[in-house]
Amino acid sequence: MKLEFPKNFLWGSATSAHQVEGGNHNDWTEWEKTTGHELSGRACDHYNRFREDFDIAKSLNQNAHRFSIEWSRIEPEEGKWNEKEIQHYQEVIDALRERGIEPFVTLWHWTNPVWIRDIGGWENPKTADYFVRYVEKAVRSLSGVKFYTTHNEQEAFARHGYFLKDRPPAKGNFFTAYKVLKNLKISHKLAYQVIKKFNPNLQVGFSESLVYFEPYNFWPHNILLMKLVKWWRNNTFFDEFAKYSDFLGLQYYFHSRIRLNPFISQWGIQFNENKEVSDMGWEIYPEGIYHVLKDLAKYNKPIYITENGVADAKDIHREKFIKEHLKWVHKAISEGVDVRGYFYWSLLDNFEWQLGFWPRFGLVEMDYQTMERNIRQSAWEYAKIAKENAVETGG
Repeated sequence: MKLEFPKNFLWGSATSAHQVEGGNHNDWTEWEKTTGHELSGRACDHYNRFREDFDIAKSLNQNAHRFSIEWSRIEPEEGKWNEKEIQHYQEVIDALRERGIEPFVTLWHWTNPVWIRDIGGWENPKTADYFVRYVEKAVRSLSGVKFYTTHNEQEAFARHGYFLKDRPPAKGNFFTAYKVLKNLKISHKLAYQVIKKFNPNLQVGFSESLVYFEPYNFWPHNILLMKLVKWWRNNTFFDEFAKYSDFLGLQYYFHSRIRLNPFISQWGIQFNENKEVSDMGWEIYPEGIYHVLKDLAKYNKPIYITENGVADAKDIHREKFIKEHLKWVHKAISEGVDVRGYFYWSLLDNFEWQLGFWPRFGLVEMDYQTMERNIRQSAWEYAKIAKENAVETGG
């Protein structure tokens, strides 16, 4: 039995500039040098090989692709625009269009120009104004784009960089993280207004990673803790981001059963069954995407699943992972949730931030020594789904 998806459904994959391009100079590359973390270096050399990579995406029947623009390339110094780099991204967009692939452009995927770092980064309210100026320059300069996301996973940026301290700028506390998230919220609203003023027909949204939370049981303290954790982790400003958005971008990776127990390590906050896990130890829980989508339906806005993927170097879980998640996506659609596209993370194995290159999320396996690309078997299974606009249930 096949579950058919709506007509004109978008099937694609996603990348981000710093993770695949190579040769960047931004706050992340500076942080890598000073912390002893693995260097992103040439990454996948996608900056030079994007046409080859888009040929692969086309061969896999993908009709959409999400990628990000590197702010530090566009504005390497405050107020100085690099027209050559703007032209590069125009060529990226044109290459997608030539292959019949819809470009989804993310304007900020965590990395900042060094000069933004030097003025305090997103702790400084002025950064919102600088970001909006960059957004206006980019959007006015580029053609052939219908869909823009302003930011990628604002909450994760604030939590990791300003609370957990395992990503740049690796400082701060909860209140600093809250301030940063608030400044990102302000910049999203302003960027949305600027883009819509330039061209009301452009579709503008944002992408956020949302967790499916449930209490371990219905004891009051577990329910209370779950609500508290969910309030922060699923972006306390989500409603306000959504207010200034034409669509919502969902990134789904996690399910968490919340249990408060002071007698186990780390207070036992997360207590998943972990029957199936990725190479990174993340629980594989496809049903969760259904519950998150149902919750998002209250906003009455189109939803694109802008990231959903699994670290799986041996390609053992990926085919099942994709199919099972899509079954639950289809169930949400059948119950009236307006989901219009699915982007697997990621097209290529890539640089996974503070973890370096070892996690393997790609539909395409990377040999980082030779830069050779090898399409995984699971990618061909996903290609069948995209071609048929349907997923086989197996029952």
